Amino acid sequence: MTESIDFELLHVETEDIKDRKAVLLFHGLTGSPFEMKKYGDFLFKSGYDVFCYSFPGHGDRISEIETVTWQDWCEFAQDKYTKLRKNYNQFFVSGLCLGAAMAVYLGEHNKDITGIVALSTTLFLDGFCIPWTISLLPFALCTITRFYYTFPEDDCFGVKNERTRKSLAKITAKADISMDNYPLNCVDGLLKLSKNVRKNLKNVTCPILCIHSKYDNLSSPKSAKVVMEGVSSEIKRYVELSDSYHMVLYDNEKEYVMDTVEKFMAEFSSVRDVKELETV
Repeated sequence: MTESIDFELLHVETEDIKDRKAVLLFHGLTGSPFEMKKYGDFLFKSGYDVFCYSFPGHGDRISEIETVTWQDWCEFAQDKYTKLRKNYNQFFVSGLCLGAAMAVYLGEHNKDITGIVALSTTLFLDGFCIPWTISLLPFALCTITRFYYTFPEDDCFGVKNERTRKSLAKITAKADISMDNYPLNCVDGLLKLSKNVRKNLKNVTCPILCIHSKYDNLSSPKSAKVVMEGVSSEIKRYVELSDSYHMVLYDNEKEYVMDTVEKFMAEFSSVRDVKELETV
């Protein structure tokens, strides 16, 4: 992988900061910004500046994936947010899988986030394709096994649509854009981040949209529902899909997902007070 997988999509800068709006995107576990590119292009065309970068241990730093911690991911995300936020009036955070959990994490620690869009939030590894051996994780982490064992990516690539699944299989085979397995240390990092996020959900007060598939192969809707029940946001919306798996940005309902996200973000991209908007 190379750093070129990271991307920034910028409009011509306006003099008035009130006219500036942006979104910071986060990719999934062992993935890369590549999986967020179509989503980013869509949001750019909708008028947002878009930023997406590889998490530590991902992208061109894939060799470091066994050494990075969940705290490294959090520090990285917070640093990117802090540097970018001051340049915009409206600033959203959004992510998929690990990236969704990170978006919620930032919402817990930054009160100036305009809104959160969490896609396939992964706080629990309880999807229908998760192997039973996940229950042995606490024991494996105490042995040298943590450096050698990996959970394999299932054959469906997180996509229900067979045509799209075949296309993704060909792309990933030709290009080093993501890993085809989940290293034990990486899975442990995700679960530790999840535990921290769950403890602080009440600190989220900004508008939040969670989209999750009823048939997510990696993480059941339990993750999104825990977020919805735990946040303090006056405006919180949950959309459950019925014809997709984990990769909702590429599956059968991708157009509906993006349209729903665009409408949600558009509500808070104006200067009016969000309290005037109806809470759903």
